[in-house]
Amino acid sequence: MAISKNIENIMRIAGTDLDADKSIVMALSKIKGVGYPLSKCILHVIALKEETKLKDLSDDKIKEIEKVIEDPVAAGIPSWAINRQKDYVSGDDKHLTGAELQITLRDDINRLKKIRAYRGIRHERGLPTRGQRTRSSFRGGASLGVSRKKEDKSKSK
Repeated sequence: MAISKNIENIMRIAGTDLDADKSIVMALSKIKGVGYPLSKCILHVIALKEETKLKDLSDDKIKEIEKVIEDPVAAGIPSWAINRQKDYVSGDDKHLTGAELQITLRDDINRLKKIRAYRGIRHERGLPTRGQRTRSSFRGGASLGVSRKKEDKSKSK
């Protein structure tokens, strides 16, 4: 039995399908790269209440939200609230969302691996990169536990 959802209850903002029945803050936080604090900052800049449902917004307000998500620094959101401060390549404060965020993260990790930085080596080996202890944690992988050799039935007789 398939679960059907009304198409009127879905809105597309910043390339992501959002549930229009939820409040604006919770709906915006479902966009990859936009968390709860940034969604609250966006609503503060646009002067909307947090309790407002996404389906109650006009098209102008939705376009305004998309514009703020594209360039939050230009809209007046402080640089500490964005996810890419002092970009490695350009040196600018940017905010990345969606696939752009994933691509940039992958490129950063590949750059660290290429220059053989400590963090890059830890990423290669699948170990923690931020100084956690590894004596009892991070023990997953192929070399877990004790392996026992199988006995030959012919030798045991």
